[in-house]
Amino acid sequence: MDHQRVAVARDAGGIVVPTTIVVLTVTCVAALYMAATAGDVGSVAFVVVSYGALLLLLRSLRSYELAPPEAAAQLEGAPQAEPLRVWALCTLLTGLFAWKVGSVVPFLVAVGVWAVAAATSAGGFVLLFNRQQRRL
Repeated sequence: MDHQRVAVARDAGGIVVPTTIVVLTVTCVAALYMAATAGDVGSVAFVVVSYGALLLLLRSLRSYELAPPEAAAQLEGAPQAEPLRVWALCTLLTGLFAWKVGSVVPFLVAVGVWAVAAATSAGGFVLLFNRQQRRL
């Protein structure tokens, strides 16, 4: 089963991942240019941090899905570095987008956006590490 997972993960990166990175880069450069010409420092920071986090997330997900289960085993009870990094990057991106959306919507909607972001991050943490414990 794990050999099939690794084979599928290696095949999936053929054309899709490089194309995604090119599209992501072009879009981020365009957004960065528009934000910089408008003098919006907050949006420039948002684009730069989001782009960096997305690239790190893609890299971390790739190494996580290609890692054999034996390599993930560390000290008993200690969280593995790669799943923790994936969760942290997802939480960072969720927080960034909640911050951006929350700044342009009414207060009650912003509270709802932040509540959903917090629930998503907490649920992702529980599901990711509950799955890790069953896998080992």
